[in-house]
Amino acid sequence: MSELRRVMCVEDDADIRMILEFSLAAVGGYEVCMCPGGRNALQQAAVFRPDLVLLDVMMPDLSGPETLAALREMPSMRGVPVVFMTAKAMPDELEQLLQHGATGLIVKPFDPMTLPKDILPYWEHGRGCHVLA
Repeated sequence: MSELRRVMCVEDDADIRMILEFSLAAVGGYEVCMCPGGRNALQQAAVFRPDLVLLDVMMPDLSGPETLAALREMPSMRGVPVVFMTAKAMPDELEQLLQHGATGLIVKPFDPMTLPKDILPYWEHGRGCHVLA
């Protein structure tokens, strides 16, 4: 099995993007592609070829579920684990998100110092569904 190296983050909030980039690049040592929205992520995915995608649920251009559906139509992205990031923590809402085909969920706020290791189970287990709260 290869190593997790490239993480694409799709997040419309600039402050959260900054925290994600610090967490994953500086703390985790990952190569990171930051996308401010779903449409940008669809453009960047084929070029960046991420090993894992962290995807915000609520965004103004394309929602997380809409972005996930479009990513899954791309042959190079079909097997890439996609983890939703959301502030919604109600069990029924979380289950509904997983039904869109995400590998798992990370509930905001997340710990930037542990996020690099927290994403490893999603990458290692691919389609196994987990929730980190």
